[in-house]
Amino acid sequence: MADIDRHTGEVIDNYASALQSVEVIFTTRIGEMILMRHFGAGLVELLGRLMVPALFAAFRTLLAAGIDIWEPRFRVRRVDLNGSVDEVRLGRAGFRIEVDWRPRAHLGDNTVEGVRTFGLAFAGGRAVTANT
Repeated sequence: MADIDRHTGEVIDNYASALQSVEVIFTTRIGEMILMRHFGAGLVELLGRLMVPALFAAFRTLLAAGIDIWEPRFRVRRVDLNGSVDEVRLGRAGFRIEVDWRPRAHLGDNTVEGVRTFGLAFAGGRAVTANT
């Protein structure tokens, strides 16, 4: 399966399409999409809050739930905080997400073809994914 990159208009592969989908899920506020008010993950609403352990726990839970609900090609195995104490203090913490890669799950085939890991960070109110 191929898709189109939403920023460049270039053709991207299935895995890059799934990562792009994750970015959209995490940057969409709940209630923002007119015909799908329940779409999103609720992460944008947490940005800018005081960084305490409970906030990180909420982020991890919302990350896993958002992916599991809205992106069938991924099944979350693990979500870890990525960054040093100083990076956390400066608001530059990111997350490392380990998922089962199921490239045809959106078609009903839940066969796992491997485990993939990618990073997630927020920059300018936008989620950015990257392979790790």
